[in-house]
Amino acid sequence: MLQNAVETEIEDRKELYSYQKGDIESIFERLENAPANHHLLYQLPTGGGKTVVFSEIVRQYLSKHNKKVVVLTHRIELCKQTSKMLKGFDVKNKIINSKVKELPDQNDYSCFVAMVETLKNRINDEKLHLDNIGLVIIDEAHYNSFRKLLSSFKNAFILGVTATPLSSNIKLPMHENYDELIVGDNISSLIEKGFLAKAITYSYDVGLTSLKVGINGDYTVKSSDDLYTNMAMQEKLLHAYTEKSLGKKTLIFNNGINTSLYVYETFREAGYTIRHLDNTTSNEDRKDILLWFKKTPDAILTSVGILTTGFDEPTVDTIILNRATKSLTLYFQMIGRGSRKLPNKNTFSVIDLGNNAARFGLWNEPVNWQHIFKSPEFYLENLRDDTEIELYFKYTMPPELRAKFSKTEIVTFDVDEEHKLAIAQNLRSKIVLDKSLEQHAAMCVDNTEELRDAKALCKELDPDIDCRLKRYAKCLSQCSKNYREWLVDDYKLKLTLLIGKKYREKIMNEAD
Repeated sequence: MLQNAVETEIEDRKELYSYQKGDIESIFERLENAPANHHLLYQLPTGGGKTVVFSEIVRQYLSKHNKKVVVLTHRIELCKQTSKMLKGFDVKNKIINSKVKELPDQNDYSCFVAMVETLKNRINDEKLHLDNIGLVIIDEAHYNSFRKLLSSFKNAFILGVTATPLSSNIKLPMHENYDELIVGDNISSLIEKGFLAKAITYSYDVGLTSLKVGINGDYTVKSSDDLYTNMAMQEKLLHAYTEKSLGKKTLIFNNGINTSLYVYETFREAGYTIRHLDNTTSNEDRKDILLWFKKTPDAILTSVGILTTGFDEPTVDTIILNRATKSLTLYFQMIGRGSRKLPNKNTFSVIDLGNNAARFGLWNEPVNWQHIFKSPEFYLENLRDDTEIELYFKYTMPPELRAKFSKTEIVTFDVDEEHKLAIAQNLRSKIVLDKSLEQHAAMCVDNTEELRDAKALCKELDPDIDCRLKRYAKCLSQCSKNYREWLVDDYKLKLTLLIGKKYREKIMNEAD
């Protein structure tokens, strides 16, 4: 009974915006003039109203053609949402789900909404045959599961719809299945026109070289769990939340269930209101958790995977990417969960704990989708890798450590600029390290009263030293791993000796 109520609930008719109307006109121009079996791909950002656009396309198509429409989705939640939206556009439709074995009443419907796997199984079993299909719409078209059904609709016009026209499998590029791509309004334009909220991104540098890449091209759950469940990363996450999102409704994305459970315990022990959700959560518990998340202003929800599509909660204030990904699609999907606008919400926060913005660019930066559609392998091969990203990390001294160097006005050191200066003056590169050592030693001596305290304080500079020497090694171009490790050890030894020398000079000056 509940299922029927969900499926028959009517969605209010959505108002079509000018950019949506323009895209619909472009799509119909292709539909009316291209061959019957033309395959067209349409891109529009998450939050731009893709379902609204193709629902209006279905309505107009059925009013002009004596043929039927099939809408394919990859998840049952999307099936229900799509069916509801179509009904809001006065399109009578039937969901083909696992309960539908045959279609004796198919003549009563002009539109069918189906899960890919379910429809494929019915067709393979020869228990179900859809007649007179003129238009097939594929939602979330970047998933490759739809390929297996294309041969069943050889004479239909295929319209794929996606926010990211980049195949989930590099070996199966989208240009092999689609003849052309129409690109809709970009994210910056939709923000400027007031349709999407603006993302304010806070990136925290994270060393990712321990992560492994799996056969699907993305980081493995195991290596991600190993990194993101360690104490340092949990503390970094908690610090980022308290610094940038305290008291705000926050959605946290993780790569593994273990990580999400660790996050849950970390926040709960810190006294914050948090719930955990993953694909093993029962439907009843999931509904309860999502209702709680909707109604609780400062709710924190830590999740794994399942909220990247088919989930719409406009009141989300902060998205935390507590994971790294090599999937451009996933990157846009996760951030898109916070982009819905409200009368009192023009911006939302993104906390990036996976160097994702450094890898893909900021969420609202322009993307050449035509280039990605035509040459996906070139785009993927030229993404910045983790080693390169980490070379450009800028060390920021934590506030509690900076307080220990309160007597020192400047604690930063630009290795690249110092190296350029040395080269311009025909000096040896080594002078860069000498200047850095001089600054570090002075910092330790000036902020302590005893030599042993200075040496103890020196050890807290290890992250800063590592960062400086990575930049220095990069300036030298050709450096072996052994040489880089030797540089760090040699630097720390020289720093200890220089601190001792400066303390002796300090004592002698005081005696005078």
